[in-house]
Amino acid sequence: MPGIDECLTRAMAIAGARAASLIDWSSGLALGSAGVSPTGDHDTTAAEATDLVRAAVEAATFTAVEDRETPVQDIILTTGRGYHLLCFIDTVFDSRLVLHLWLDRAEGNLAAARFRLQSIAEELVLG
Repeated sequence: MPGIDECLTRAMAIAGARAASLIDWSSGLALGSAGVSPTGDHDTTAAEATDLVRAAVEAATFTAVEDRETPVQDIILTTGRGYHLLCFIDTVFDSRLVLHLWLDRAEGNLAAARFRLQSIAEELVLG
């Protein structure tokens, strides 16, 4: 099973990938990063992504009573030139991890990237 570095390498191999990070959204820290950050600083990107994740997770609209057994799985944010995919990581311990992929809109395929990122997230083993 791959670790953080290998998962980030696999994420960067996705067509159109510009950056990838594993983020602890309870603290806002990047546990690992690859590529060129959209802000020029992976720590700033991790902190800003954490704000978005917390807003989605804490919003009653997105975690309605019927969906409490199926928490937020991923977040997709589109911009004029790219996509930001935030894929939640399920772990056996109580953690708050998300895999963030910044994808170039002209070079990437959103559906394929989402599918591949979910697969990478499922394979991730923290060691």
